[in-house]
Amino acid sequence: MDQPILYFLCTGNSARSQMAEGFGKKYLGDRYRVISAGIYAYGLNPLAVKVMAEKGIDISSQQSKTIDRDLLNRAALVITLCGDAYDTCPPTPSHVQRLHWEFPDPARAEGSEEERLAFFRTVRDGIEERIRAFGEKGVLTSDR
Repeated sequence: MDQPILYFLCTGNSARSQMAEGFGKKYLGDRYRVISAGIYAYGLNPLAVKVMAEKGIDISSQQSKTIDRDLLNRAALVITLCGDAYDTCPPTPSHVQRLHWEFPDPARAEGSEEERLAFFRTVRDGIEERIRAFGEKGVLTSDR
């Protein structure tokens, strides 16, 4: 039997959902087929790649992509990571569990590269904490 799909969604599939996909594969990959997508495909953010590498996770080969409605409708669990994705995600069948985890967009961080990296790390660590709790304890909470 195929693994159930866990679909992480955000606006541009450049940072938050890409990091979630990386952590999802690490912590949940034995239980789920972990995929990410966005309302738009803005390309993989190099700072997301950099901060994930600091955690020993290589996301450099992941692709930025838009939501695939077939995958969305077959997913077991859809987790939106920003308000835009929550508000604009297409409807799903009743069997699809949907959660919302609100994280600020690190791609909008301003300042020096070190300040922007610090913001990326904060978001990265928050995403990891939520996914790890789900993996270890089955804890699934929604921010909305």
